Amino acid sequence: MLKLIPLTAVLLVWVCAFSGQAFAGVVAIDSDFDGKIDQWQYRTAEGKKIKVEYDRDGDGTVEHVEFFRGDNQLERAEFYSEGKINQTQFYSESGKILRVERDSDQDGRVDWWEFFDTAEKIVRVEADQKGDGRVDFWQFFNDEGKIERLEYDSDHDGKVDRWEHLGADGQLEWVGFDTDHDGKIEQWQYLDAEGRYQRIEFDTNGDGQADRWHYYDAAGKEMRVEWDRNFDGKPDLFQTR
Repeated sequence: MLKLIPLTAVLLVWVCAFSGQAFAGVVAIDSDFDGKIDQWQYRTAEGKKIKVEYDRDGDGTVEHVEFFRGDNQLERAEFYSEGKINQTQFYSESGKILRVERDSDQDGRVDWWEFFDTAEKIVRVEADQKGDGRVDFWQFFNDEGKIERLEYDSDHDGKVDRWEHLGADGQLEWVGFDTDHDGKIEQWQYLDAEGRYQRIEFDTNGDGQADRWHYYDAAGKEMRVEWDRNFDGKPDLFQTR
């Protein structure tokens, strides 16, 4: 009996060759007892799983494939949509998830990566938002799985030029900008809960320290500017608006 599996582009023969407890070939299973095969297990002569294909929605097309290493240990899982891989999950030797890769726009290229720690907590997300094959967006997570920092490569030159820091409640607290493309922040914008400016700081001499400060009132209107003209870390010139 033959079956065409579009994603693997092969005809699968449902064969089991037994030799004691060992067998080789493909085992076809109707896991939900609806009269249709929905799982194919590829095994070695010793009976160890190499690969398992799933047709979970019963449409005759495989949309989930698992690959195994060693003693039936899951190594990778692939998920398909419209004949293309749209997500791949990678696992450690202890069976914990390490990384997830996605093709979010179904163009055949991975553009989203998720990274996990040994406790399977997400620690970082990377994305290719422009679609040129290079990462230009990053999300960093705290121990509670909440986003604490975002980074951007706004001009797509391969270097981060914008940093967004979030508070414990997920509210954006401040944004840093690299305005001269030297990899360092030259402008810091601090925001209130409504997204209005509270303070903007500038590093005008490139030493990594703010030397000009703009302060804003509750309505977001600039009310005072301070300068540190000799760059000793202390303001020495003040102007009120």
